[in-house]
Formats: sequence, C-alpha cells, structure tokens
Amino acid sequence: MLLGDWAVLLVAAAAAGWVDAVVGGGGLIILPTLLLVAPGIAPQTALGTNKMAALAGTATAVLTFARKVPMQWKVLVPGGVIAAITAACGAAAVSLIDRELFIPMVMVVLVGVAIFVTLRPKVGLTMATHPPTRRKVILVVALASGLIGLYDGLLGPGTGTFLIITFATLLGTEFVRAAAMAKVVNCGSNVGALLYLGATGHVLWGLGAGMAVANIAGAVVGSRMALAKGAGFVRVVLLVVVVVMVVRLGWQQFA
Repeated sequence: MLLGDWAVLLVAAAAAGWVDAVVGGGGLIILPTLLLVAPGIAPQTALGTNKMAALAGTATAVLTFARKVPMQWKVLVPGGVIAAITAACGAAAVSLIDRELFIPMVMVVLVGVAIFVTLRPKVGLTMATHPPTRRKVILVVALASGLIGLYDGLLGPGTGTFLIITFATLLGTEFVRAAAMAKVVNCGSNVGALLYLGATGHVLWGLGAGMAVANIAGAVVGSRMALAKGAGFVRVVLLVVVVVMVVRLGWQQFA
C-alpha cells in the first residue's frame, strides 16, 4: 500500500478506538476503510485484521476504566471467556451463514435501541436504586457474553453498543460503568475471533500491528473522555453512533 493508504487506515483506527471505548461500533469505521483502501482484500481478512486492532484498543480501554470504575472481575472475566468461545464459533460459521440476512435484523435492533434510549432518558444516567442480585448479574453477563459474543464473530458492528445497552437496561447500570463492563466482554470476543481468524490465515499481522497502535491511542482518549464527562456524554455519543450505524448498514444493504 502507498503511504497515503497507511495514513488513512491509521486515522480510521484511531477514530475507531475512540468510538469503541465510549460506546462501541468502531468496526463500522475500520472495516469499510479497509475494503476501500484495499479493495482486493477478502472480507474474512479485513475482519481478522480489524480484530487485531480492536483487541489492542479494548484491552487498553479495560485498563483505563479499571483505574476509576469498580469492576466485578469474578463475573466479567468468565463472561469474557464465554464471549471468546462463542465469537470463535461465530467466526468459524461465517462462511456458512448468509450475512445479508443479518444486516436488516441488526438495523431493526439498532433502531429499537435508538428509540428506547430516546424515550427512556434516565436509562444509563444513574445507578439503579436497588442494585441487582449477584445471581441476576451473573445470568445477564453470561447470556449477553454468549449471544453478543456469537454475533461479534458472525458480523460484529455494534457489539460494544449492544453490551452497554444490555447492562444499562437489565442491570440498572449507568452508562460509564456499563461501558467498562462491556469492554471486558468485548475484549474476550475479540480474542476468540482473532485466534480463529489468525489460525486460518485471515490476519495481515503487519498492518494489524500498526492499526493496533493507533487504536490504542484512540481508546485512551475515548475512555478518559467518558470518565471525565460522565454518563450524559456517553448517552449522546451512543445515540449519534447508533444513527450512523443504521445509515451505514442501510447504505450497504440497499444502495
């Protein structure tokens, strides 16, 4: 690739790291950019290279959030392991699934998320008055990790967003803490998908390493901004990203 192509991809990776750290959805920045800059790249290779960059960013976001946000490691780490396993299964099943069927479904879910967050302005802005029981936390994290982890391996866009909404809605968690929890699970799903795609030769390791560095820089800035500006800021960014994802997927599906 030319120097200009590298510059475009590194900027895209940094922007994706920022978005991912705040609300998720960074894959919708990196994947289209990869396919545009390198039109001959196989979709699986684009996905695998993206996972390498995304893993670096999510791991960095986890470390940044963990310094300020209480983390239930005994629940979240097993959740990350579950997500890794199901994401690997999803990545293995990509060639067997008609991905075109998923895009309209994802768009419907995202529109529902936008409507829900708009109509329920208090969701994610404060912690629930009555914290959920440990059993409920374990159940929600396990189910979200398994189902959304599988989706991450199959398709991917909006994984972090879906996790944040799930934790904020079902556990009464404010958005910043939900984002911190989501990063742990998303880190696991990235590991699982990357291991499978790397083992099957679908990762450009040199390009992925360069994009990983840029993604880390964006993740540091994004997670620090989320911590500094609070749940209201995350809510606004969440709505903006969801709208952009719907438009982007709609263009991809119907244009």
